[in-house]
Amino acid sequence: MYDRIKGFRDFYPGEMAARRATIDTLEDTARGYGFREIGTPALERAEMWTDKSGDDIVDELYAFEDQGGRHVTLTPELTPTVARMVVAKQQELSKPIKWFSTRPFWRYEQVQQGRQREFYQTNVDIFGSSEPEADAEILAWAADAMTNLGLTGEHFEFRISHRDILGGVLESYDADVDTEDAIRAVDKSDKLSTVEYHDLLIGAGLTADQAVEFDDLIAGGDLEDVREFANTERVDAAVDNLQNVLAAADDFGAREFCTISLETARGLDYYTGVVFECFDSAGEVSRSIFGGGRYDTLIESFGGQPTPAVGVAPGHATLSLLCQRAGVWPAEEVTTDYYVLQIGDTRTEAAQITRELRERGHVVETDVAGRSFGSQLNYADSINAETVVIAGEQDLANDEVTIKDMASGDQLQVPVESFPGEHEQPTLADFE
Repeated sequence: MYDRIKGFRDFYPGEMAARRATIDTLEDTARGYGFREIGTPALERAEMWTDKSGDDIVDELYAFEDQGGRHVTLTPELTPTVARMVVAKQQELSKPIKWFSTRPFWRYEQVQQGRQREFYQTNVDIFGSSEPEADAEILAWAADAMTNLGLTGEHFEFRISHRDILGGVLESYDADVDTEDAIRAVDKSDKLSTVEYHDLLIGAGLTADQAVEFDDLIAGGDLEDVREFANTERVDAAVDNLQNVLAAADDFGAREFCTISLETARGLDYYTGVVFECFDSAGEVSRSIFGGGRYDTLIESFGGQPTPAVGVAPGHATLSLLCQRAGVWPAEEVTTDYYVLQIGDTRTEAAQITRELRERGHVVETDVAGRSFGSQLNYADSINAETVVIAGEQDLANDEVTIKDMASGDQLQVPVESFPGEHEQPTLADFE
């Protein structure tokens, strides 16, 4: 007996049915916006991460040397992969490029609530537009996906900010501040005590007084106060951009879910503009549900032409936690439209009925294990069959089959030529 590896999960049919329904909702919403599905490899060159983040990041990867001597890794995220794909065919692709995909990723990190070492995300990205409407469309897709899952504004909120607001305010101090270190400190602030947070800001170059001042300013979340404090073109432009994105989000139906939160920073260095994270409004899910933002320089850093980009990546683990706590997680059960039950030597007739029902698009099972009548009926009940079609030797001798409604227990004999006959979805009620 082999144990499952820590941080990896099995999904049995019931849970997988609920996950599939959720994934279908996310993807169908994306298709409605004109996003096109792509497929990406599980394995990439590890240099795609080590060249930008240093060799130490290997400790967080499932990296190894393959038989060809290449240093490769199971992909820990999608963004570098789609950047590589855009660069490879940049001149051929119509702009804006609107892509989505659902797939697993792998990171060797501590397992905790909502975080596994193998995890699944649906990534949705727009390449080729720097307009506020592109950011707003990403927000609108995320809002529609959430509400299509049955969630409401009582269940979630988008906390939205702008990296250049944080960077511009930090640059306005007359000090040698490591802006990226300070922004990473902001990103961690909700997990730290005030003293720990201020110590990180001081470590990034602010004085103790400046750390307190910066904390108070950012926590206040007033864009005009920030604009007045920094008094720089960078912050002015960032505030204007954030306000324009929110105005477009209002037109697209997503503004009601957005809260300005300048403490939302997103820790990855490639973010360049608007950033946002989705949180459980009740605070019961300890991690953000998902996050996203603008990364206008990434394509260029992979050798492509300058190409603005914005995207979001809902993680399925945290999203399922939110849906479960909100009471909108799909039922974890398998469903079956029909079970064709065989009694005696009736395989040919049962197979014909099974084929005709499947041709109409229904989920249909029949016996493949040579079981008794009682065993077949118990199995039909276990797979939640709505209707059982009993093809018995005696019934067929009279050119009949028996239709049994599993919910009520009622059953009726009907002419075999009438089932399914002209009915697209025949039930007992059609023959009463």
